[in-house]
Amino acid sequence: IMHEGRGSGRICWSRGEARGAPGPCSQARPPRPSARMSRPLSDHEKRKQISVRGLAGVENVTDLKKNFNRHLHFTLVKDRNVATPRDYYFALAHTVRDHLVGRWIRTQQHYYEKDPKRIYYLSLEFYMGRTLQNTMVNLGLQNACDEAIYQLGLDMEELQEMEEDAGLGNGGLGRLAACFLDSMATLGLAAYGYGIRYEFGIFNQKICGGWQMEEADDWLRYGNPWEKARPEYMIPVHFYGHVQHGPDGVKWADTQVVLALPYDTPVPGYRNNVVNTMRLWSARAPNQFNLKDFNVGGYIQAVLDRNLAENISRVLYPNDNFFEGKELRLKQEYFVVAATLQDIVRRFKSSKFGSRDPVRTSFDAFPEKVAIQLNDTHPSLAIPELMRVLIDIEKLDWDKAWDVTVRTCAYTNHTVLPEALERWPVHLLENLLPRHLEIIYEINQRFLDRVYAKFPGDLDRLRRMSLVEEGSVKRINMAHLCIAGSHAVNGVARIHSEILKASVFKDFYEFEPHKFQNKTNGITPRRWLVLSNPGLAEIIAERIGEEYISDLDQLKKLLNYVEDEGFIRDIAKIKQENKLKFATYLEKEYNVKINPNSIFDIQVKRIHEYKRQLLNCLHIITFYNRIKREPNKHFVPRTIMIGGKAAPGYHMAKIVIKLITAIGDIVNNDPVVGDRLKVIFLENYRVSLAEKVVPAADLSEQISTAGTEASGTGNMKFMLNGALTIGTMDGANVEMAEEAGHENFFIFGMLVEEVEELDRKGYCAKDYYDRIPELKQVIDQISSGFFSPKQPDLFKDIVNMLMYHDRFKVFADYEAYIKCQEKVSALYKNTKEWTKMVIRNIACSGKFSSDRTISQYAREIWGVEPSRQKIPAPDEPRE
Repeated sequence: IMHEGRGSGRICWSRGEARGAPGPCSQARPPRPSARMSRPLSDHEKRKQISVRGLAGVENVTDLKKNFNRHLHFTLVKDRNVATPRDYYFALAHTVRDHLVGRWIRTQQHYYEKDPKRIYYLSLEFYMGRTLQNTMVNLGLQNACDEAIYQLGLDMEELQEMEEDAGLGNGGLGRLAACFLDSMATLGLAAYGYGIRYEFGIFNQKICGGWQMEEADDWLRYGNPWEKARPEYMIPVHFYGHVQHGPDGVKWADTQVVLALPYDTPVPGYRNNVVNTMRLWSARAPNQFNLKDFNVGGYIQAVLDRNLAENISRVLYPNDNFFEGKELRLKQEYFVVAATLQDIVRRFKSSKFGSRDPVRTSFDAFPEKVAIQLNDTHPSLAIPELMRVLIDIEKLDWDKAWDVTVRTCAYTNHTVLPEALERWPVHLLENLLPRHLEIIYEINQRFLDRVYAKFPGDLDRLRRMSLVEEGSVKRINMAHLCIAGSHAVNGVARIHSEILKASVFKDFYEFEPHKFQNKTNGITPRRWLVLSNPGLAEIIAERIGEEYISDLDQLKKLLNYVEDEGFIRDIAKIKQENKLKFATYLEKEYNVKINPNSIFDIQVKRIHEYKRQLLNCLHIITFYNRIKREPNKHFVPRTIMIGGKAAPGYHMAKIVIKLITAIGDIVNNDPVVGDRLKVIFLENYRVSLAEKVVPAADLSEQISTAGTEASGTGNMKFMLNGALTIGTMDGANVEMAEEAGHENFFIFGMLVEEVEELDRKGYCAKDYYDRIPELKQVIDQISSGFFSPKQPDLFKDIVNMLMYHDRFKVFADYEAYIKCQEKVSALYKNTKEWTKMVIRNIACSGKFSSDRTISQYAREIWGVEPSRQKIPAPDEPRE
């Protein structure tokens, strides 16, 4: 149903929810008051005017209020006298969830009827964040819910803040999976996200005395309204035991069984009535657990020991870009893979297509009906597990099983850091998964035979390419397993994919070049623009319409407005509002006052040496020293914010956090500096905080050593939200600069080739220290205890690392970085030119939609065609 919006004659799209369509627009929203009206608009009135939030029809609002009160009464068993804000959040969540259910059922029915190829995205991490607002956005319910909650005398923002983040991820890899789910639903793909329902997600970070402390993330404490347990699809997963080879084939016997209980979460597409499923497995002990061993009188202990089995899904491993070879982690990896593959095979056999096959045992069509995408090597056991199922259970011969496996699986690589590559000790696999180890050895033998046939006599190549690494401990290289067992291997930005072919997997590229592809990462514009930055989304819609939300390339049309005074003013005004809002938030939550007219210079990401938060620190201290040297000179004021979690066992990363807070203690309390420089560590950076930080940023820090950040996705969020980027030619920064034009990007530092050249030559940090006086001063201050007067040697490990074993060459880029930061300050003085550059960046960010990324996966890896066609809503007749 089309309505005309706001008297401007512009078209607003909406869908009649529940009973009947929204009422006439005049009832839904008053015309925008003219600038002459003196009374400023309240937040609520402002929100009502935002057309991208859907229309608040009268019946719609009445219905929502009725259902809200019904849930408060029947679901939460509360009345308005005793209900807490959390009760109100849950009542709203259940009310919104009700609008998903019909579409969810209808979507799954639709897939059963049409039997499309199904896409299975396997990941040990799904960093989903909050679900309420995203669901309202994708269903076009935001204005109606806002109006209903307002009429009930409640505050929508307060309710949204009650929701816990689903923090089932560490960083980029887990958030990418979440963005991909949104895009796959929006593009009408029959896709499923499969992972683990961790009872405890990524830890909550508390800063105590400047140090990171970890707190368990008990995100399920109050219950999760978005999930539905499905005990009827419980699946057994086997561990340990031994292998028996007999005349009827192979048996894996005397195993320990753990049950996998699925929890389903709906994944709505953007206003297309599609609702896909994310299925997360939880570990349960079987009821016979430990009791069959008739331990006399050991009944109580046997029941208590059920925890050992159920620990598998207890907690997310908090490492980003680091491999920790623990048995529990290996159990998690096999647990998700074994449960998921049984589910995939069951669905394949019982599909309409499968039913037409009288015996339903032919797997010839499996790769035409199933695509499995491995998000890094964490689910790599899917390859030997699928082989085990096909050979041992379905009785296919090896060659047929291998053909099916390779044509079904594809692998995405996420890092080139050697410490991040998974290399599992053979003795662990031998004990936990003896049959899988046998299968891996057989895969390796046949693979190396093929390599030898193509490169006869090249024994060194065989050693380099083997899935089995000899050494003090024999290990299985899981990346090599993934390449051998997949039909497609991709990196996540062009430069990263080129590095894979040129160095990390060079031998494999020479052997099977057709397997290697690039799929540059993207972000969903629903969460990262419409949800987090509604003001910006709206002024864009006023100029180019609303279609860009599901076709982000249309942002190119904004290039026509680069010289438009009104648009320039609007863009600057929205940014200023976002900065003020974030400043208010910081003051309320953390009691820090900041200057909203300063440059908001922001680096938020996991704390890691390769991401070079230390380079940022060197700039902060240099800037501080310059103010102290010439206190009467004019400096463009800055608020530098750094946020991110350090892996609990990563000593260097934790000291870096302490250094940042220590610098802040000196700088922020120096009266000479005033509000020209403030340093803030943003505590507990997570998805819901990113949604607040990103829209408020002026400058985005993307300063990893060239060749180390596979892609980065935070960089894309900042670009889409009107920040300018200071960055190295690394990861997706390269393509962002290419899209926007290098002249609209603050690029500095060595290129990959120059880093390699410096490696050949030998990097000597002391040369830079001796040659650059400002750098020497900074290092001497850190070293002498200027920032830690009570413990002068507190930062000796940092100084020692920077001077004598810095793999990431911080000093080599120091000079270029400082010069580049001077250019940033100079441009910021000219508000109009800065804003024009911002507009050019926003206009060129369309490529970095995860819709584009997923369309490429679909066409070039999975062999399916994406579609923006709607499916019938639950209240519409079926075809």
